[in-house]
Amino acid sequence: MKFSINRESLLKPLLLVSGAVERKSTLPILSNVLLEVSGQSLTLTATDLELEMVSYAQIDNHAQDAKVTIPARKLLDICKSLPDDSLLEFELENEIIKISTGRSKYTLSTLSADDFPNIEEWQGDVEFQLLKSEFLRLIESTHFSMANQDVRYYLNGMSIETEGNEIRSVATDGHRLAICKISNDTLALPTRQVIVPRKGILEIIRLLDPLEETVKVFLGSNHIRIIDTEFSFTSKLVDGRFPDYRRVLPRNGDKILQTSREEMRQVLSRAAILSNEKFRGVRLNFSSSELKITANNPEQEQAEEVVEIDFPFEDVEVGFNVSYVLDVLNAIKDTNVKFTLADANSSVVIEGADTGEATYVVMPMRL
Repeated sequence: MKFSINRESLLKPLLLVSGAVERKSTLPILSNVLLEVSGQSLTLTATDLELEMVSYAQIDNHAQDAKVTIPARKLLDICKSLPDDSLLEFELENEIIKISTGRSKYTLSTLSADDFPNIEEWQGDVEFQLLKSEFLRLIESTHFSMANQDVRYYLNGMSIETEGNEIRSVATDGHRLAICKISNDTLALPTRQVIVPRKGILEIIRLLDPLEETVKVFLGSNHIRIIDTEFSFTSKLVDGRFPDYRRVLPRNGDKILQTSREEMRQVLSRAAILSNEKFRGVRLNFSSSELKITANNPEQEQAEEVVEIDFPFEDVEVGFNVSYVLDVLNAIKDTNVKFTLADANSSVVIEGADTGEATYVVMPMRL
C-alpha cells in the first residue's frame, strides 16, 4: 500500500468518522480507523459496534488496492498539527505505516484489516429523502428530552416515526415529553416506529449541517442509516417498545396563555439562579393580569419576578422544574409561546404560537 493525499482532503473525512471511534477501547481494533484504497478513492471507516461511520476522500496518485487499520486518534492529531498545505505520503511496510510530509516522518503500528468488524449488510425497508435542515430541526427540537442512563433503556433514545406524509421525532424521560413532526407532501411512507439510541442521535446532530441539501434515510429492522455525498452513518436501534405517548398528552387544558418567548426565558433564567440546585423548582402563579414567578433554596434565599399577562381565567398556581421549561423555550424558535394549563396537578403543554410543529409536555412538581 502506497498513496499520497493532501492534508485537507484527509482531515475532513477523518473528523467525520472520529465520532464513531470507540473511546474506552474494549477491543484494540475499535480504536483504529480502517483505510481502504481502491483506485483513486480512499474510504475511511470507524465503528464502536453500535455506530458505524464511513467517509470518502480522493487520493493524488493511483496505488495498488489495499486496506489497513491505523490508530484513529493519533492519525487525527498528526493531521491537525501539520501545516495547511501538507502533502502526506503513506506507505505500508511489515505492518507498520510510514507517514511522511516535507521533513516530518511518523511511523504508526497497524492491525489487520481482516479483523475490523463490519456491520452486516442489510436492506432498509423504509427509505425517504429529507432536507438536512428539516432532519436536523426534527431531531434538535426533541433530543434534550431523551433520558440518560435510565433503567428503562428504551427511553435512552429517540423514537423516529413515519406515517403517510409525516415524519415524527418523540423523546421522553418520564418527566417531560417532546414531539416534533414534519409533513412533506412528496412522501408516502408506511407506518413505522424505531428507537435510535442517544449516542446515535447526538452523532447525527454533529454530522448534519442546516443546509438545503437532501440526505437519504433508511430504516431497517435493527439499524438506521443516513447517506450523504460525504458520509454514510449507521446506528443500531434500541430493541424495545417506546411508550404510547399519546395516552399522556393532556386533553383537559382549558386555560391558554400566549406570551413573549424571550421575555419568559429571561425571567425564568433569573429566577432559576436562586432555585434549589438539586430540584430546580419554581412556582408560577397565574392571575388575570400578571404572572408571578418565585423560587427559593435551602439557604432561605428567594427570587421573585412579575410579568404582565392577559389571562382571563381563574387563578392557577403550579410548580415546575425550571430546567425543563427553559429547555423548551430554548428549542422553540417562534417569537411567542403558548402555554395550555388545566390545574395545579396537571401537566402543561407548551408550543410555539405560530408554527405548531413541535409540542412539549412538562409534568408539574409539588413544591
